[in-house]
Amino acid sequence: MTRRSRLIRIARTLRLWPVLLCACLSAGHAAAQTAPAPESDQSARDTEQKREEKRAREAELKAIEERLAGSAEARAKLETEIAGIRADRTKLNQALLETTARTQAAEGRIAGLEQRLSLLQTSETAIRRSLESRRGLIGEVLAALQRIGRRPPPAVLVRPEDILEAVRASMLLGAVVPDLRQEITILGTDLAELVRLREAIAEERKSIAGEMEGLAGERRRLASLIEARRTRETSAAQDIEAQRAAGGELAAQARTLRDLVERIEKDISTANRAADAARRALEAETQEQRQRMAQLAFRDPARLAPKAAFQELRGMLPLPVAGSQLRGFGAADEVGAATRGISLSTRANAVVSSPSDGWVVYAGPFRSFGQLLILNAGNGYYVLLAGMQRIDVSLNQFVLAGEPVAVMGETAEAAATNVGAGTGEPVLYIEFRKDGVSIDPTPWWTKSQGEKARG
Repeated sequence: MTRRSRLIRIARTLRLWPVLLCACLSAGHAAAQTAPAPESDQSARDTEQKREEKRAREAELKAIEERLAGSAEARAKLETEIAGIRADRTKLNQALLETTARTQAAEGRIAGLEQRLSLLQTSETAIRRSLESRRGLIGEVLAALQRIGRRPPPAVLVRPEDILEAVRASMLLGAVVPDLRQEITILGTDLAELVRLREAIAEERKSIAGEMEGLAGERRRLASLIEARRTRETSAAQDIEAQRAAGGELAAQARTLRDLVERIEKDISTANRAADAARRALEAETQEQRQRMAQLAFRDPARLAPKAAFQELRGMLPLPVAGSQLRGFGAADEVGAATRGISLSTRANAVVSSPSDGWVVYAGPFRSFGQLLILNAGNGYYVLLAGMQRIDVSLNQFVLAGEPVAVMGETAEAAATNVGAGTGEPVLYIEFRKDGVSIDPTPWWTKSQGEKARG
């Protein structure tokens, strides 16, 4: 069969395309409208559609996690693994750190994939609208091809790929008048881009599905490790409930967050312990030795106190969650006051890790902050995390930088700031304090993560 004959055969399939053109170009949208909607309404629908897709992916992730939890084989394998390291504090800590890092990396990759998917979908929508405005031109192309056909079409094809092939056929067969050739060339370019976008969107969705499968497994393993840690900590501490009661009393007495931190600093047991550890670290090392020790500070999973003073760790701390910054330190809040911390948007159920070594001096709800976690990092430094749904560590517990300490909720919880409340996404609030004064945490993050935090 000659090329011309093949193209003529293609053309014969196109007789009914003008009738179904609208259906082709509207594919992927929620529903056809009887009249063009205002641009703002369309944008709102597009945004809501993307949110629905994101909620659907979260539901899919939950289903995967539940399936893994119900798998007897997977459960037995995980229980055997945890049993082998439960009694070994070093191995358990190392497993917690590694699993948390993998979990947060997967959450970050999924967020990146979802962002790229959103951009692709926005481009696809723009091209579809452009094609909608050129129905007349496409109709002329299809009518021209229909005229050169000799028999009725055997089938009706309405995919963008089919229209693209028809446009190319019209150019090769000279079926359109010369005046329209430039417009049809542009039309062909747009159709080719639409086809490419559809393929790219399919690939991104496939990648997201694969990453979510891996994330579900890591979250399942992390939950088991956290339970093993909780069992170990509970068996080692005899006064957990008394500590919780004392913490609740402090929260009831404190009027503000600053007041709460000041009251906590008066708690001699934890404050002195952290201060003594930091002072000994400073006195024992020269400046050069301190810098070298700071580089190695996080490599010993068996440590029971910070290996380096907090002030030596600038540019070395990991962000506590995979997310993007919504509001930076010192930015104006809803009432125009300067914020004392930073706010990061996160995925639903994202894992929150400790940004530094430190002792837990407060863990629980506090006024408008929701769930609040305060770490004493030593030498007058405190780290505050708020906006989580659940806290997984206990008072006086020593936690390592990168160790899981909490989990975000499905949507925004009550927090220190209302930033991002309209998006419905969880928001983590982070604040660093030195001697009772809020300081900018940005210089402490590792370079790559500091750039991520700034968006």
